[in-house]
Amino acid sequence: MTRAREDTGADLHADDAAALEADLLAGFFDDPPTVPPRWFYDEKGSRLFDRITRLAEYYPTRAEAEILRAHAAAIVGDSTTLVELGAGTSEKTRVLLDVLAGRDGGGVTGNGVAGGGPCTYVPVDISTEMLAESSRALAHDYPGLRIEPVVGDFVALDGPLPGEPGQRLVLFLGGTIGNFTEDQRAEFFAMLRRIASPGDRIAAGFDLVKSPERLVAAYDDAEGVTAEFNLNMLDVIAATVPCSGLHRDNFRHEAVWNEQCSRIEMWLRAVRDVRIDFPSLDLARTLAAGDGIRTEIARKFRIDDLVDEVSGHGFAGPGVWTDPAGDFGMVVAVVE
Repeated sequence: MTRAREDTGADLHADDAAALEADLLAGFFDDPPTVPPRWFYDEKGSRLFDRITRLAEYYPTRAEAEILRAHAAAIVGDSTTLVELGAGTSEKTRVLLDVLAGRDGGGVTGNGVAGGGPCTYVPVDISTEMLAESSRALAHDYPGLRIEPVVGDFVALDGPLPGEPGQRLVLFLGGTIGNFTEDQRAEFFAMLRRIASPGDRIAAGFDLVKSPERLVAAYDDAEGVTAEFNLNMLDVIAATVPCSGLHRDNFRHEAVWNEQCSRIEMWLRAVRDVRIDFPSLDLARTLAAGDGIRTEIARKFRIDDLVDEVSGHGFAGPGVWTDPAGDFGMVVAVVE
């Protein structure tokens, strides 16, 4: 795992360019072209997603927050290290950090010490700027808690995880587990098994199947914030690798429900014929008007299906909590 760095200049940009070029080679020249959703998240994209979570149509954040408030102590359990994958602003996580650090009602009642040493929060995120900003705020608000930010792609961690083996909680919020295909979820669970230790626990939020109309509205809000979030990916790509044709004026946002795959899909649809060139890859392709780039999938689960899947990947005793409305779930399981 890579610790957060102060230098965010040429070396970091070169790393980003190489990673993006690899992702483009892996998916952009397929049919349909795809780009992984991690490229939503430059600083602007992270802030746009924070706005999305506050929209009336976007219920998952509120529902997940209800679960966290109701079950915070049980979710944290005896863990002394909390590793959060894709931490973002860490706003929802604070209710768990209150438990970890021994806070009560906003006042510090403990020193964040368990088992003879300070408890640790490890936020993992690809956005260096957001990670640095949120870590500074957390260090101020939780002086008894060790904050160890990690810049990294949470699907490609090489371990070992920080903290005492068997006393770690790996947290994966926001329903992000639904952004994976079935094969990618299998690879993700296998990665967790490699970098975690027996007795460590995972807690993952997941969205539940509901009416297509409500699902589409959550990804195509009336204010157009999600559309701007989606289009911002084009700006991120253009700022990271040399390219032409990927201008936002050539595309529009679209969200659709794929019933067969039980998932929402986000697309950038070409509004005219567009030729897209990547000089550093020596590759190009043309999209006809109406063709699309798939930028995100968001799988919606039935509880029994996800519990069976988690169990099948070597995690014991998966239990599930839902919010009172039954919109969203949280699965917690132990590494065997």
